[in-house]
Amino acid sequence: MADSAAPIADRVGRGAIVWGVLLILAGVLAIVQPVIAAIAFNLMFAWLLVFAGIVEVIYAIQDRAREGLRLKVLLGVLTLLLGIFLLVRPVVGVASIALAIGAFIFMHGVSALLLAWRIKPRRGWGWVMFDGVLSVVIALLIANGWPDSSFTFVGLLVGITLVYGGFWRIVLGRALRA
Repeated sequence: MADSAAPIADRVGRGAIVWGVLLILAGVLAIVQPVIAAIAFNLMFAWLLVFAGIVEVIYAIQDRAREGLRLKVLLGVLTLLLGIFLLVRPVVGVASIALAIGAFIFMHGVSALLLAWRIKPRRGWGWVMFDGVLSVVIALLIANGWPDSSFTFVGLLVGITLVYGGFWRIVLGRALRA
């Protein structure tokens, strides 16, 4: 039984390695050309919103028997309109994405700082504190450079994420082939 699974694991492992290499190459390109990567990310996100908005409206109309039809249709239309707006105004879209990520990082940092103070006598609280301080500093750097640095920030973040995703896929693929 294990012998029949070996060829499948080998093919999956080989596929993961190839996919990982491609992701790393795409990530390096994104890091080298962060503006193009940021626009590409914005366009991909915008098309996802357009598709999701259409699906939400169709689902709401088909699900008429349930309560909240107007709200469901309204949310679907708003999602669709947001996607269209991001397609038409990609510069504003990238700046908005950078601001939202910065706000998230800031909230994470404040939460980590509060947690660190709460668990302070316990072992490892310093790492939580370090994470909180680092997150707040990064968020302040994003806010300080916003909106001018939005393209660079989003593009680099996309590139780093692609490289990291490619790396772990290669590691996983090699483990599957072993």
